[in-house]
Amino acid sequence: MASVDKQAVAAAFGRAAASYQQHDELQRLSAAQLLSQLPARAFSRVLDAGCGPGSYSRYWREQGSHVTALDLSAEMLRQARLQQAADAYLLADIEDIPLPGGGFDLAWSNLAIQWCSDLHAALAGLYRQLAPGGTLAFTTLTAGSLPELNQAWQALDSHPHANRFLPEATLREALAAYSGHGVATTITLSFPDALSAMRSLKGIGATHLHQGRSRQPLTRGRLQQLQLAWPRQEGICPLTYHLFTGIITRD
Repeated sequence: MASVDKQAVAAAFGRAAASYQQHDELQRLSAAQLLSQLPARAFSRVLDAGCGPGSYSRYWREQGSHVTALDLSAEMLRQARLQQAADAYLLADIEDIPLPGGGFDLAWSNLAIQWCSDLHAALAGLYRQLAPGGTLAFTTLTAGSLPELNQAWQALDSHPHANRFLPEATLREALAAYSGHGVATTITLSFPDALSAMRSLKGIGATHLHQGRSRQPLTRGRLQQLQLAWPRQEGICPLTYHLFTGIITRD
């Protein structure tokens, strides 16, 4: 995985915190996939790693779990606190969790691992937080996501405008070190125009680029070019994500 500027990631998500839930369709669909893969059991203690504004911290709390909400963004944690989403809040990096370990029955991480620098460190850190018999449940994006965004921008310039995610094979190789399994699925969201599609990315904070971005502003003319270059399906602008769901059980 590429080295990640964590302060820049936290800042991007912080700017999106207040409006995040207006644009979180992908997160909700991803979480539904993850929930469908979980074993049918109660989880007394849950770590929500990469909690965002706390939607799933609240979900687990409503299931009767004691929830610790963890996020890299102080503003996201503030939103979670405002909603009283969790029992405890922790400003921390998934790759360096400042807890003794072994304290959770479920480590839940929905669409956060793709912002880590080291996949193995992220999984090892989350696994370390599990009590014996505990479950690590995570989702992340894989290579080939956002093809429509990339195709549209290629008509304008050669700069990167979307992050490159890890191949599915790399995730499966990492999972092989544990007792677990993974499921790959594709989610396609539909938007009336290219601007709406890009606003959805900005609205969830997913605009930080590991590779750096062009400083050229998005003028009305460039936006019109993007709109024309965006591949359309029956009049709508799709945005496709390749999702990987991983479930690991601690022996």
